[in-house]
Amino acid sequence: MSGKLTGKERQKALAPLKGWTKVRGRDAIEKSYRFRDFNEAFGFMSRVALAAEKMDHHPEWANVWNRVDVVLTTHDAGGVSDKDVTLAKLMDKWAGRAGKAPAK
Repeated sequence: MSGKLTGKERQKALAPLKGWTKVRGRDAIEKSYRFRDFNEAFGFMSRVALAAEKMDHHPEWANVWNRVDVVLTTHDAGGVSDKDVTLAKLMDKWAGRAGKAPAK
């Protein structure tokens, strides 16, 4: 089990994650990815699903056409852990330029 990240350890772990924000009212992080179309979004989700299964760490997510909304938290740790940071980095890498978060 991964332990919940706190204090400076948490700040250091989350600092390199671009576009990820804290979920209001929860110890979780979230990001929305936009792709060219449904096929690209679904392909991204398929790659992430395979990695998540190997990690035994599964995202909370939703897909509508070209958008994939993701929430990461480690339920058995009670909040954000190294598992979430690792999965977030993989998602950002695999999304590449196509998965750039929309401007807010």
